[in-house]
Amino acid sequence: MAVIVQKYGGTSVGTIERIQRVADRVEKTHRDGNHVVVVLSAMSGETDRLIKLAHEVTPSPDDREMDMLLSTGERVTIALLAMELRGRGINARSFTGRQVGIMTDSAHTKARIARVTSGRLREALDQGVVPVVAGFQGINERSDVTTLGRGGSDLSAVAVAAALKADRCIIFTDVDGVYTADPNIVPAAKRIDRISYEEMLEMASLGAKVLQTRSVEFAAKFNVPVEVNSSFKEGKGTLVTKEDTDMEAAAVAGVTGDRNQAKITIIGVPDKPGIAARIFGPVAEANINVDMIIQNISQAALTDLSFTVPRADLKKAVPLIQGVAKDIEAKSVSVTEAIAKVSLIGVGMRSHSGVAAKMFNVLSREGVNIMMISTSEIKISCVIDEKYLELAMRSLHSAFGLDQVPS
Repeated sequence: MAVIVQKYGGTSVGTIERIQRVADRVEKTHRDGNHVVVVLSAMSGETDRLIKLAHEVTPSPDDREMDMLLSTGERVTIALLAMELRGRGINARSFTGRQVGIMTDSAHTKARIARVTSGRLREALDQGVVPVVAGFQGINERSDVTTLGRGGSDLSAVAVAAALKADRCIIFTDVDGVYTADPNIVPAAKRIDRISYEEMLEMASLGAKVLQTRSVEFAAKFNVPVEVNSSFKEGKGTLVTKEDTDMEAAAVAGVTGDRNQAKITIIGVPDKPGIAARIFGPVAEANINVDMIIQNISQAALTDLSFTVPRADLKKAVPLIQGVAKDIEAKSVSVTEAIAKVSLIGVGMRSHSGVAAKMFNVLSREGVNIMMISTSEIKISCVIDEKYLELAMRSLHSAFGLDQVPS
């Protein structure tokens, strides 16, 4: 019997009617003779509601208590789906992250999975039970509840699939796959049939919201085939898998845009060894991800250092950086919020030259100024003024022939 892990996001379980539709799909897969494990998110809007409640109590909720609070959302949906399936004569049982042994570190609200002790899940499957697992949550070594960050149910599903050596992990969501760009911004965007782990990882980290970044990392590490499909209509989705030669035929697989960026510049930084470590050490300790970093040429033993952070972390980052700037005797700190990042992604960039030059020409032709540039083997990212993001995405999508990619 094949082992299939199915994950359903918040919109897929947002109402009782939608939970019943999920039950239809689970029931069919089960009755077709497969072992099914279901991983669920909280109902759409529930996590935001709980966060709002916490901030009504205190402006700075404790991270440990936030995890305790937020973990309740998934308990509602797993119990409801298990009840619905049992009403149909299917032996379903709900499990929290703790009950299935999702062990994490202690970084509350952003915990990382250390291991999954899958014994209880295997025992349930051997008994013909359909386990319905709470996504987004686990426990640390002290048995404190932890959560995995936004989109963490994707990570839960992939981790469970890896632990069970599942034949397929299917992420059911409100879109029918991974697209060459966000269809809401680029109407000509096409669905991609197959995409490599590397490309998907870059797309997820650069603004595509289809899969959580860490879930893709986990899938690649343990070679878990992941399919992204729609909860609301039948049809083929996108398979995220190992790279193959067909994927290298096209230089660019997709275009992403990310508005969740802010730029911090430290002006007048003393240009001497150890300064960068003194700046970025405290930032790393605060769990703030730094993306692009640019240092200007030193003049009079001083330089300017610019870097980008997620906009959501800005309130935490700015006081920290201001304190560091004072300690190192830098002149000042400036912040720019109205920026965005546009990126090209494709494993074919390894074997196709001229992609960067073409990208810069397209942006120049559209009058879009580039503030910062970052490259890797399979991606090129540019920080631009936020107001030009949609224009840049549509222009690049067309210039690199993605409008004509067969769907």
